[in-house]
Amino acid sequence: MTAELLARLQFAFTVSFHIIFPSFSIGLASFLAVLNGMWLKTGDDTYLTLFNHWKKIFAVAFAMGVVSGIVMSYQFGTNWSVFSDRAGPVIGPLMAYEVLTAFFLEAGFLGIMLFGRRRVGDGLHMFATTMVAIGTLISATWILSVNSWMQTPAGFSIAANGQFIPEDWWAIIFNPSFPYRLVHMVAAAFLTTALVVAATGGFHLLRDRTNRATRRMFSMAMWMLVVVAPLQILAGDQHGLNTLEHQPAKVMAMEGHFESHPEGAPLYLFGIPDQEAGVLRYAIGIPKLSSLILKHSLNAPLDGLDTIPREDQPPVFIVFWSFRVMVSIGFAILGLGLWSLWARRRKALYEWTLLHKAAILMGPAGFVAVLAGWVTTEVGRQPFTVYGLMRTSESHSGLEVQAVAASLIAFIIVYFFVFGAGTFYLLRMMRMAPGTPHLGLRDGPIRTAGITPGLTEDPQNRED
Repeated sequence: MTAELLARLQFAFTVSFHIIFPSFSIGLASFLAVLNGMWLKTGDDTYLTLFNHWKKIFAVAFAMGVVSGIVMSYQFGTNWSVFSDRAGPVIGPLMAYEVLTAFFLEAGFLGIMLFGRRRVGDGLHMFATTMVAIGTLISATWILSVNSWMQTPAGFSIAANGQFIPEDWWAIIFNPSFPYRLVHMVAAAFLTTALVVAATGGFHLLRDRTNRATRRMFSMAMWMLVVVAPLQILAGDQHGLNTLEHQPAKVMAMEGHFESHPEGAPLYLFGIPDQEAGVLRYAIGIPKLSSLILKHSLNAPLDGLDTIPREDQPPVFIVFWSFRVMVSIGFAILGLGLWSLWARRRKALYEWTLLHKAAILMGPAGFVAVLAGWVTTEVGRQPFTVYGLMRTSESHSGLEVQAVAASLIAFIIVYFFVFGAGTFYLLRMMRMAPGTPHLGLRDGPIRTAGITPGLTEDPQNRED
C-alpha cells in the first residue's frame, strides 16, 4: 500500500460518492422544469403536486452534491500537487469557468425555485427553474471537458518545466472525446433520474393505484426510459468507436483482447482476465462479433494488448468487468422500458404488479451503471493521468503513507456518516406519497382537491 495507491483509492472513493448526486440532480432539475412548465401550460394540478414533491428531494441531493464536490477538489492540492502544477494552466481555468457560470447560476436561482413562486410570480419562477436546470447541464459540460481533455489532450504545448501551456482553447474544450462523453453522461443522468422516479412511482402504485400524481410520474419515467435508453446505447457505441481511435488500449482491456486477431475478433461475454499470463481464462464469446461492432466488418483485424508494452496497459480485470456491468444494466433498462410499452399497449401500466416490483428493483441500477462507466473510463486511462503524456506515478504529491492513510480513513468515516444520513433522509421523503407533507414541511398546494385527500387549502400557509 504505497502513498500513490492510497491517494488513488481516496480519489476513487470521494469521486464515487460525488458522482452519485450530480447524476441524479442533473436529470431531476430538468424533470422539475418539465413539471413546472406542464402545470403552467395545462393547469393540471397533478404536475404541481409532483413538482412540490420532487423539489425538496432535489434540494437535498443538490446540497450533498455540492459538499462532496468541494471536498473532492481539495485533493488536487493535497494528494496530486504535481499534476495540479503541470496541468493547472489548462484545467484550472476550465474548473473556474464551471464555478463562475454553472454554480453561480444554480445558486442564484435555486432559492427562487424552492421558495419564490408567491414572491416573483409564475413566469419568473418558471424562468428560475429553467435556469437551475440549464446550470446543472453547464456544470456537467465544464467538468466533462476537463475529464475529456485528460483522456484525449489537445490544444496545448509543453514548456521546458513540463507544464501544459494552453495554445487553442477551442481545441482544449472541444477535444476529440468531449462530445461523445458529454452526450453519454447526460443521457446516463436522465436515465438514472427516470429509474429513481419510476421506482418511487412503482412503490406507491403497489400501495394505491388510484393516486393521479403517482400514476403520472410513473408514466413519465417509463416514457423517458423508452426514448432515452435506445439513444444511450447508440451514444455508447459511438463513444466506443471514438475511444478505439484515441485510446486503443482501453478498448482492448474492455474487450479482453490480450491477443491480436488478424481475421476478426470475438466478442467475449464472459471470462476471467489473467494479465500476468496475458490470457482470458474460461472465455465465452461470439466469433468475429467484436470486429463487426468496432470495425463494421466480420473479418476486420483488431490489435490486442500484445501490441502494448506491459507498463502502458490498464488493469484489465477491473476494466473488463466494470464495462460488462455498465452494458448489462443498459440493456436491462431498455428491457424495462419495452416492458412498460407492452403494459401500456395492454392498458395495464398501472395494474401489472410485477412491472412495478421490477421498477423498484431497478431503482438503484442507474447509479450502479454510472459508477461502472466511470470506473471503466478512469481505470482504463491508467497508467496515465494525462493520457500518453503524464503518468499517475509522476502526478502525486509524494506524501508519507501514514498521512494519506489517515485522511482516507477520515473520509470513509465522515462520508458514510454524513451522506448515509442524507441518503436515509432522501429515501424517507421518497416513501411519502406525492402531496403529503415531507417530515413536517408544509406544502400548501394551490388546487389539489381530489388528488391529495386530507389536505386542505390554507391561504395563510401557501408555499406555492
